[in-house]
Amino acid sequence: MENESNRLNVLRLYRILDTTSEKAFDDLTHLASTICGTPISLVSFVDEKRQWFKSHEGLAVNETPREQAFCAHAIQYSEIMIVEDTRLDKRFLQNPLVTGEPNIRFYAGAPLQVASGARLGTLCVIDRVPRTLSDTQILALETLRDAVVAQLELRRAVNDLRTIHDIIPMCAWCRSVRIDNQVKEGTEWQPLHEYVATLAPVTHTICPTCTAGISPQAHP
Repeated sequence: MENESNRLNVLRLYRILDTTSEKAFDDLTHLASTICGTPISLVSFVDEKRQWFKSHEGLAVNETPREQAFCAHAIQYSEIMIVEDTRLDKRFLQNPLVTGEPNIRFYAGAPLQVASGARLGTLCVIDRVPRTLSDTQILALETLRDAVVAQLELRRAVNDLRTIHDIIPMCAWCRSVRIDNQVKEGTEWQPLHEYVATLAPVTHTICPTCTAGISPQAHP
């Protein structure tokens, strides 16, 4: 797959693999299954060797080999991949998940495309009989997929903030950073924006938002 190495690197940044179940994701898989009328719904992520399920409704296993994963095919597309009858699709006709449990006959997978553009997995619904989805159900699946992505981004942001908090000692109220001054043999507190500026010097350019706010008279 094109840019697969980059996709896997992005997947690791989200630190989602092998985490415990979370109600926010379980609620979304339950809604997907209920709205689409399918016995199975999954939030899955595809790594090098497997398809791992963050949330699973109607399926007891936590992962399957990547070579059997429908979602490994679905993440190659930006739109929902729908297979109305797996026995009529040569890609899946001999798939062990079709010929044996859970006897997949219908699959619809909405790719989880994050802010970087990488598609990490899917929100999918599965049935044991051939079927179709209505336009309303497809729209609902897309909306629920967007909610899963939003949870992923929120989860990553929270984890990143925790990492920063662990690394940088900050005031719990004003977010000032504690600086241990070895010269003065004491402790000082510095506003966060000033602390960041000392670590990352400003560039020689101005962002578009700030440029738009500068009046013509401010230019030399």
